[in-house]
Amino acid sequence: MMFEKMIRIPHERVAVLIGKKGAVKSEIELRCGVAVSVDGSTGEVWVSAEGDAAGEEYSPFKAVEIVMAIGRGFAPDVAMTLLEDENSLHVISLADFGGKSRANIERIRGRIIGERGRARKNMEQLSGTRISVYGKTVSIIGAGSRLKRAADAVGAISGGSMHGSVYNRLEAANRRQRQERMILWEESTGVVHGSD
Repeated sequence: MMFEKMIRIPHERVAVLIGKKGAVKSEIELRCGVAVSVDGSTGEVWVSAEGDAAGEEYSPFKAVEIVMAIGRGFAPDVAMTLLEDENSLHVISLADFGGKSRANIERIRGRIIGERGRARKNMEQLSGTRISVYGKTVSIIGAGSRLKRAADAVGAISGGSMHGSVYNRLEAANRRQRQERMILWEESTGVVHGSD
């Protein structure tokens, strides 16, 4: 079985994808069992795999996600976290919220990033994800419900919700998740709360 996929990344991200002396490109190839070919003039990146590579622990699809993440502004070490747990990449187009207006997209970018990056960092910490605002996109790396909560938070802020109310919803979701985990732990260990 042959796998081949082309991804186009911004020209200014090509050097980041290749890395110093080809280190990033080589790490992707080694860890995902793929070959990565980069055209520096067009930003076209070809990810290919032959035979059993498609069935390895980290499939060529993860290599494609890593390339896309680097292209969307993530540092290579953050992009490589896509190989951990159930992490995946979610890309949101700011044009969905700001239309074609450059001014609207810039305003939304500013709201998501916040003063000195504070809003983005708060959303990352409260959702347990990594967020990159690059060009006309916001990209998120995370797993399952964490990824969904971060995407919902970005959508809410892009739609005009107040930062504080978005943070409060993230904190409430974290409390619910902790309570659910505690109940599951108590049930699995047989711990019963009662009065003395």
